[in-house]
Amino acid sequence: MCIFASLIRKVMQFKDIVGQQDIADRLAAAIDSGRVSHAQMLLGDLSVGMPMALAYMQYLCCTDRRHVDGHADSCGQCPSCKKISQLQHPDLHLVFPNPPNGSASVSCADYQVQYRDFLLEKRAAGSLEEWHAFVGTDVKTSLIRERDAAHIVEVLSLKPYEGGWRMLVIWKPTTLNAAAANELLKTLEEPMPQTLILMVDDTDEGLLPTIKSRVQTVKLLPVAAGRSAEDTSLFAPLIVGWLRMLFKLKMKELAAQVDKLAALNRQQQKQMLAYASSLVRDCFLCSAAGLPCNLGSGDEKFDAQFPKMITVNNIESIESALDEALFAIERNANAKIAFMELSFRMSKALKKR
Repeated sequence: MCIFASLIRKVMQFKDIVGQQDIADRLAAAIDSGRVSHAQMLLGDLSVGMPMALAYMQYLCCTDRRHVDGHADSCGQCPSCKKISQLQHPDLHLVFPNPPNGSASVSCADYQVQYRDFLLEKRAAGSLEEWHAFVGTDVKTSLIRERDAAHIVEVLSLKPYEGGWRMLVIWKPTTLNAAAANELLKTLEEPMPQTLILMVDDTDEGLLPTIKSRVQTVKLLPVAAGRSAEDTSLFAPLIVGWLRMLFKLKMKELAAQVDKLAALNRQQQKQMLAYASSLVRDCFLCSAAGLPCNLGSGDEKFDAQFPKMITVNNIESIESALDEALFAIERNANAKIAFMELSFRMSKALKKR
């Protein structure tokens, strides 16, 4: 659990969600101005929606909000940030579709531990199909039921434990059955003060019109899911060449590789770092599970050897280095300096395996 918690911490801040800076700025501005809509729906790719929801709530609760170069973000270090990053904040409630287990009384309360572990393992970016696989069910029609709706009404009527906001995330609200949806209508229309309800879905088809009319929809920008063929074609040769230089640390050759990375435009640099982070994460998770890791970089020798370099001893250092490089690029830092600093940190971390 501690390893997965360290990984999800990376995607609990706005700066780490690639390609959504305008949306993040708008959400942060609403909080800063005190104009938070009590019921909202983040509509877009699930790999972005849930990370954005958690980053939003982390910023809402942060006691040391940061504003750098016109962009706002949580500090990531205060007690509230740490609790949300570990999904342990007592005023953060999660509701999600749960598969039937043969009992009429089943609810998401029966799956809370598994769902939080699922979010941690998948960096909050998992799909409904992956959730089904995680809990080991072949059922394709999980639902949010009346008992879940009753639980929502109950928890949102209680006084916040920490005296701040009551926070609720409903993941995949399109799986609400009719009775559950109807039970939520009054809560959505007239919630208690200091309440934020966030719905997260990749579609609003099938959602009752009475639900839609009670929430403010925030449309997320489209993103490419996973390591696409286009990303692999563009970034894999660069990353493979760069990573190989990290073991040799011959400055002239390393500088040439850094120049190639710095020559990408800003958006491509952010995508490349996201690609590298995905590559590293997959290596670690596959190794930890004892599974073969199919990187698909096009370099068979690299694909066979590199996963062995990512271990429990260096995964956090590597993720931290990539995280800070992305932060620097987002803030328009000098790309050559950022990638050279990243190279030194990555080289040191890879040798700690």
